[in-house]
Amino acid sequence: MAKQKVSALVEAGKASAGPPLGPALGPLGVNIGQVIAEINSKTASFSGMTVPVDVIVDSDKSFEIKVGMPPTSQLIIKELGIKKGSKDPKTEKVGNLAIEQIIKIAKTKQDSMLSFELKNAVLEVVGTCQSAGVLVEGEEPKDVVTMIKEGKFDDAIKSGRTEVSADKKKELAEELEEAREEIAEELAEEAAEEAAEAEAEAAVKPEEKPPEEKEEEKPEEKPPEEKPPEKSE
Repeated sequence: MAKQKVSALVEAGKASAGPPLGPALGPLGVNIGQVIAEINSKTASFSGMTVPVDVIVDSDKSFEIKVGMPPTSQLIIKELGIKKGSKDPKTEKVGNLAIEQIIKIAKTKQDSMLSFELKNAVLEVVGTCQSAGVLVEGEEPKDVVTMIKEGKFDDAIKSGRTEVSADKKKELAEELEEAREEIAEELAEEAAEEAAEAEAEAAVKPEEKPPEEKEEEKPEEKPPEEKPPEKSE
């Protein structure tokens, strides 16, 4: 019997014999308990993230576990120390990453990305920040992509630095708070404008038309009565 592969997404360090792994592994005759234990051991470092795993089972019931990398969005969320990304990236900003943190994530993902150069991997991570509602260096990710292409962060990328100082972390937090305040002000202004427009529309009443005059009903004209013919003498 040829080797068979079972692929699944599992919560790192918390895989169980239930779905999706258990039902798929059962028919292969492998020791499910041992498989689960090895998966949890190999994924423990990605705690709190969803991880792709492959279980390759040989004909003699031996098995091999291959652990893939979590999605970039999961690595961003972990780096920020938050539970989830933004529901509305335009109006809800959930974090602010330093370029050093972006480089750290890019290095982690580089082997599984299509990017052979670190700079391209950094661009991919910044692009994911856009949909997650995450700022980079206090700026919108789409603007940072332009800056990277223009070479603004070349020195940082070439150095490969991934550490962020306490002072910079404080600065990042302040930038995030400022961005949130600006967004709140913009939303409040938009809401006020919409309310004013609605009020103005309600104040303008349509011109009342005078009641239409009914034409007086004319009595029906009766045809003239026919006189009997006169008798000739």
